[in-house]
Amino acid sequence: MESPVFEEFEPASDCDCPGCVHWRRVLPHHPSGRPAGHPAARRPLVVAAATAAALGGGAIPAVADPSPSPAPGGTLRPGDSAGQERQTPQGPQAPLYGPGGQSTPPETSPQIRAITRAEIIRRARKWVTEKVPYRTDAYWSDGYRQDCSGYVSMAWNLPRNEWTGSLASYAEKISKSELQPGDILLFHNAADPVQGSHVVLFGGWSDTGRTSYLAYEMTPPHAVARTTPYAYWSNSSRYVPYRYKGVTASRAGSVPAVVPRRAPFPGASLSGPGAVDGYVTEPGRVRSGRGEDVPRGTQSGGSASAVPGSAGTPFGAGRTPASHGVPGYPGRAAFRPGAENEYVTRLGRQLVRKGFGRHYTTGPGPRWTEEDRRNVEEFQRAQGWRGGAADGHPGPETWRRLFL
Repeated sequence: MESPVFEEFEPASDCDCPGCVHWRRVLPHHPSGRPAGHPAARRPLVVAAATAAALGGGAIPAVADPSPSPAPGGTLRPGDSAGQERQTPQGPQAPLYGPGGQSTPPETSPQIRAITRAEIIRRARKWVTEKVPYRTDAYWSDGYRQDCSGYVSMAWNLPRNEWTGSLASYAEKISKSELQPGDILLFHNAADPVQGSHVVLFGGWSDTGRTSYLAYEMTPPHAVARTTPYAYWSNSSRYVPYRYKGVTASRAGSVPAVVPRRAPFPGASLSGPGAVDGYVTEPGRVRSGRGEDVPRGTQSGGSASAVPGSAGTPFGAGRTPASHGVPGYPGRAAFRPGAENEYVTRLGRQLVRKGFGRHYTTGPGPRWTEEDRRNVEEFQRAQGWRGGAADGHPGPETWRRLFL
């Protein structure tokens, strides 16, 4: 049996009264339906509900929306019709896959699951990559509702679908200066949740002045990641930063620990002043081949003239401990192409603080990109390094100087 066509029951397209304009857009998503009012705006719900009952289904078909899809928050953007009010329809609390999906036992307090920041961003990016469409009445294959609050519920790996009025129970308020990737900016309009309520996931600062950031959000037509003014395009003063209570430090295995096997250390006597042998040549050869960032010709003087030791890095890109306020260098494996970890984010933020973030288009993130490499290269050249010493791949000396 063919599905009926509902377009003929839409409110009259020539009626531009506030009621019709409002309900043409919001009606399919409103949890309580529309109260009595303009008949042209009420008729679609009555006819659609009756038709759904006759077909044996419980869902109300969505009425086509002739107006442009608004962005959340109340600010008109290019292509929107003048006079439109911003709406962010969202579903209520619900189990995974919706009311008919997996049941969620009653909870007296929110269930907090441990998760790392890298995992939160990875989950958020997945929906962006897949361009999951914005829907308030649909659930993606992972069970989460396809609206702004369902998106954050998914990224935080919550046990059910929350809404803007309940997400705060899983989190704690923080300040703007404390924001880190995986935190959220939440605006819940308690007086009328449909009017403007919205939530976005914070992905990192885009500029040194902290006036914009990378926002992961669910908004028509689909999940996106884009540079956004702090705190949001509109209602900016009403967005509150929150941090999920289950955020933990990165697991030991979150950063690939691929460290090349080292040659045996020959002893300090063969690398001391005046020594002439293959062992003296080897550190420079290995560093040059790997793009290490210790400038050539420094084996005999300056701050880089220390005699190689068995715990040093000439024969491999190993980790170094924190020292004198400089965080420990994680090893070159943390910055290989495609690597994704907290050290990439930390490096990017420090580059921005030092004024070397001009190649970022969306702000520092946990995945190593060409933008990171180009910013590192500029920093290295500012140190006076040239050639292979300024290749954009951070070694222990780049790391040390960057964090001094």
